[in-house]
Amino acid sequence: MSHKTIKFLSITHLKGPNVWTYTPVLEALIDIGDLEDCPSNTIPGFYERLSSWLPGLVEHRCSYDERGGFLRRVEEGTWPGHIMEHVSLELQALAGMPGGFGRAREVPIRGVYKVVVTAWHEMVTRYALEAARDLVMAGIEDKPFDVAAAVSHLRELVDDYCLGPSTGCIVEAAESRHLPFIRLSTGNLVQLGYGSRQRRIWTAETDRTSAIAESISRDKDLTKSLLASCGVPVPEGVTVKSPEDAWEAAEDIGLPVVVKPSDGNHGRGVFTNLTTREEIETAFSVAQDEGSEVIVERFIPGNEHRLLVVGGRMVAASRGETAQVVGDGKSTVLELIELQLNSDPRRGNSEDHPLNRVRLDSAARLEVRRQGFEPDGVPPEGKVVVIQRNGNVSIDCTAEVHPDTAETVALAARIVGLDIAGVDLVVEDVSKPLADQGGAIVEVNAGPGLLMHIKPAAGEPQPVGKAIVEHLFPNGDSGRIPVVGISGGKGKTTVARVVTRLLELSGHYTGLACSTGLYLDRRLVEAGDRAQWDTARRVLMNRSVQAAVIENSATSIVTEGLAYDRCQVGVLTNFEPIEDLSKYYMDSPEKRFTTLRTQVDVVLPTGVAVLNAREPQLVEMAELCDGEVIYFAADPSLPVLAEHRSKGGRAVLLREGAVVLAKGWEETKLLDLAQVPMAAGGEAFQAENVLAAVATARALDIAPEVIRAGLETFVLDAAPAI
Repeated sequence: MSHKTIKFLSITHLKGPNVWTYTPVLEALIDIGDLEDCPSNTIPGFYERLSSWLPGLVEHRCSYDERGGFLRRVEEGTWPGHIMEHVSLELQALAGMPGGFGRAREVPIRGVYKVVVTAWHEMVTRYALEAARDLVMAGIEDKPFDVAAAVSHLRELVDDYCLGPSTGCIVEAAESRHLPFIRLSTGNLVQLGYGSRQRRIWTAETDRTSAIAESISRDKDLTKSLLASCGVPVPEGVTVKSPEDAWEAAEDIGLPVVVKPSDGNHGRGVFTNLTTREEIETAFSVAQDEGSEVIVERFIPGNEHRLLVVGGRMVAASRGETAQVVGDGKSTVLELIELQLNSDPRRGNSEDHPLNRVRLDSAARLEVRRQGFEPDGVPPEGKVVVIQRNGNVSIDCTAEVHPDTAETVALAARIVGLDIAGVDLVVEDVSKPLADQGGAIVEVNAGPGLLMHIKPAAGEPQPVGKAIVEHLFPNGDSGRIPVVGISGGKGKTTVARVVTRLLELSGHYTGLACSTGLYLDRRLVEAGDRAQWDTARRVLMNRSVQAAVIENSATSIVTEGLAYDRCQVGVLTNFEPIEDLSKYYMDSPEKRFTTLRTQVDVVLPTGVAVLNAREPQLVEMAELCDGEVIYFAADPSLPVLAEHRSKGGRAVLLREGAVVLAKGWEETKLLDLAQVPMAAGGEAFQAENVLAAVATARALDIAPEVIRAGLETFVLDAAPAI
């Protein structure tokens, strides 16, 4: 039956490095039916509709590699799958997602294509693909399409599913350091690094953030007491139990005062510069509802500042500003707030806005009334009305902070015990020492927001994500454990089991995910085929694992991608197909090459690809490796070995019945193959498995005597030859 529409046949989420690219993607299999006969240049008005809906497409370079290249393709004639690819990427970009990778490729069935686009989050990209299909069809059928609504929904999905800006900036900094990361929850809990070398973050808290320190920071009275005992300037204050107590405390301290909850946050229930009994007792009632206790403390004149301390040093600072309106003689205070303050595009309710919307809460109402106005009153023209004495702390002032003040806030964080802290202080001039002007620290906060530093309302953004990453991974620490990825045809599981045994003998707590099960430190945790993405991820998330061995079938690479971003050693046993990939349209020799090369593509520059020199296709992959190549071969006379060894390359060979370690033209006998129980049957493929395992062990710098002992004691029954 003929049709002129675009149908989704399937959508596959490739969650790691894959046959297309290094990053996660969605691979949509679509059927365009009779639209195969309708390239874009044959559809009247299509180019005009598409370019008017999405003018940003002019920046897509496409195959011409020039600005406007994609639109040129549309003008000259291209097909719906290719257009969907670019539209989905543009929609995601409009929703605030970074640019990404895209491809559209035919399969052997007429009208059926694979459309591949970067998927920073599966749900977001799924909707982007569906919206792109609908937009392209609207353009073809000359129907309206609400781009703004589609982008708005995408933004909602981004807010719901993607990392927040604070966590996101840390992850971006980790990526720039080539540190791997794993999102551990639907929220902002993220693992940086693998196995035993990992660290965890949750927004601006880390696994070094003490629970005791966090509890101390919530108790403002206790925090001030600890700071004062160490000589850190803090405002005098007391905890009060009633409005009458609050007034008595204010009289003792001296007016003006501040009234605030002892364990509140985000400035809720905080009243400043109070001078009358009525103000203080009113403030007490509101503050009591926001926290468990109420504090009355000395008012410190000046502006509120937030200084960020990471790993014992100040790395960023922001200053607050007074939120005020100017009367026009006709608008109420509430109306002026909307016209003059909340109309600022920097203000909003999402984490992407550096300034919050101004609302007339109880503290702001009190402030307005002290100036003789009501919220619905109309100030005279030119009259300045202060709404908030200290508005959003979002003006960068990092370069202005006096060194003594930077040291003082770092000391405050250490006293509380926080590795990352947002220290609030009030001071007239942050470029001068606190003691010279009566400034003081008023709060020390755990888990501080980072948006004010990465996206200030004014001033320069600060690299706070980088500072946090360097705190967690100092001195160039990669956060990586040895990861061995093994793919190919026959022998993967056997090689994986042998390599795991050798790593264990060398003292590593090793995790293994292979087709016979999940193993942790010689213990079978789950039996059955566990050569899967999810199981491999579990190995990398395990904080005890010091080395990981992961088997990757061709099917798992095609349908899931790799579970790791890069590996120390990538092994390809052989090229012979043992899996049917025809339903994925990946069964040709060329497609199989593309599939298996994925394992070589992800070898670290400091890593090693272990390749079977007998296989020309695998030898061809050697030039794709960013690191070293070690060949293994049962036939030491192969020409490729001679060329490789002439350049000083390493190899593991079988010569006269012995396993030989070669580097350049030097050779060292490891042991006789007859001494290896798993090779006792004389099968040629088992001999290759032994050589592959030995080459991998050499790539991991395992000592020859350990390799020898491991091979001599490894029992074949424990490692089925699959």
